[in-house]
Amino acid sequence: MPKLIFVNLPVSDLSRSIAFYEALGAVKNEQFSDHTAACMVVSETIHVMLLTHDKFRQFTPKKIADAKDSTEVLICLSADSRDEVDTTLAKAAAAGGTIDPGPKQDYGFMYGRSFEDPDGHIWEVMWMDLAAAKDAMSAPAMA
Repeated sequence: MPKLIFVNLPVSDLSRSIAFYEALGAVKNEQFSDHTAACMVVSETIHVMLLTHDKFRQFTPKKIADAKDSTEVLICLSADSRDEVDTTLAKAAAAGGTIDPGPKQDYGFMYGRSFEDPDGHIWEVMWMDLAAAKDAMSAPAMA
């Protein structure tokens, strides 16, 4: 069985966050959702657990970072094409996300952009041509 990842995010407005992630294409798994948490399925192996602050506090004694003021993590998802990167960012913008809080990355063989969800969590979306990346990374060694 492949390993699964569950990204746990504290959110200030659960309904707003569910709507945002649904607009990006995630599907809510009702079996693991209630009034304090929502399991958003991004893919067969990636799930985003949206947790109210009270629920999130049950898992850590540490202060919850305000992602609008500080960066606690950068989460990166792969895309199948440059167009998919831009399409995902357009969906995030339409759903109320902040687009390109960091610089766009365009290295020819790799292209990435980022967005912030309504709570300020930063998501990167990255496409890479693996063959071209290998060539680009081995070029200095060959010279």
